[in-house]
Amino acid sequence: MEIFVSIVHVIVCLVLILVVLLQSGKGADLASAFGGGSSQTTFGPRGAATFLSKATTVAAILFMLTSMTLYFYGSRPPTSVIPETPAGQTQQPPKGK
Repeated sequence: MEIFVSIVHVIVCLVLILVVLLQSGKGADLASAFGGGSSQTTFGPRGAATFLSKATTVAAILFMLTSMTLYFYGSRPPTSVIPETPAGQTQQPPKGK
């Protein structure tokens, strides 16, 4: 299960990077407003959320969930299917002095 979550985590990371890089920055509108051009969205509402902004939100939520899941998998103590004592032998308590 941990390997599956790790693979999903890497895919979500790549998608998150892609959708963030594809978006146009808010700074372009602000820069054009003070640089002589007129902009309607400098300090006002941005409008309806685009597909890329919704994809960014979903990818960010999935990234946080997979990160927390991997943290909990990593914080568990290691388990082994190999017994510590050979079969047929019992562990004896240490002898006192």
